[in-house]
Amino acid sequence: MILSAGLTPAWQQILVFDRFRLGEVNRAAEVHWCASGKVFNAGIAAHHLGAESLALALAGGPPLAEIRAEMRALGVPLEVVETASATRVCTTVLDRSCGAITELVENGRAVSEAELDAFWQAMAAAARRAEAVVLIGTLPAGAPQTYYRRLLECVSAPAVLDFRGQGLIGTLDLEPCVVKPNREELAQTVGRPLDTDDELVEAMRSLNDRGARWVVVTDGPRAVWLSGRGELYRFQPPAVPAEDAVNPIGCGDAMAAALAWAMRDGRSLPEAVRLGIGASIDNLRQLLPCRLNPQRVRRIAEMVESRAM
Repeated sequence: MILSAGLTPAWQQILVFDRFRLGEVNRAAEVHWCASGKVFNAGIAAHHLGAESLALALAGGPPLAEIRAEMRALGVPLEVVETASATRVCTTVLDRSCGAITELVENGRAVSEAELDAFWQAMAAAARRAEAVVLIGTLPAGAPQTYYRRLLECVSAPAVLDFRGQGLIGTLDLEPCVVKPNREELAQTVGRPLDTDDELVEAMRSLNDRGARWVVVTDGPRAVWLSGRGELYRFQPPAVPAEDAVNPIGCGDAMAAALAWAMRDGRSLPEAVRLGIGASIDNLRQLLPCRLNPQRVRRIAEMVESRAM
């Protein structure tokens, strides 16, 4: 089982406009609602890739019934630690006329210490059954950065970590299998700009030196980098025509789930990254996040160019 665990999911509204005009009244051509946020996206992705999957999240308030209903309809197993505060609602605005995408993101609301304790207990129980774990997303307001470490201490299976900053730094001595920031998140984590590839690789190596066994860094449509202890790889994703790029939301989450999926099957990390890129591109071509097709993912992965550095 692949366990996707996170504390700031979302109930997502996607508004599609033939043309969006800032400061004017705009009528949407399409409106979609879906369970989203990193943890739900990763759980949905793992399920669609064919793995036994469990999404574990904090959630509450009016969106919770809709979230449960959609995850049930998708067939994605879900475990929720209920919160007194309502799950955030985020909005994606897609402008078909120019391909522009605007995200309106509500921050995760504060939760109580008792709710954090309950989530930790649920995580510890679920992690005992997991073959791979994705620990993903930001913390709710007021949660200590050390909480990530507390969660990871429950985990013995290979883990993919998809969060940033001091919370990430504080877990590295536990030797997580994979750390997966994007380039901007890595710059925020190490506290300096990463304008060149040499600076990027140096920052990745610094996380390896602190304990991360592998570091995967994405940068939108540009090259993906993988560093291990004494190993370095560069991957070039195949180009996606502008007309095929529908919605980038969830691309990183799809990659995180695919990395866990590949590791669970015993694949090498370079092969896992190729499949992660395939999952990310498959996600990009769809309106709703992480409704992946494993055959498409594998076909795209075969087109990824890779080079050991």
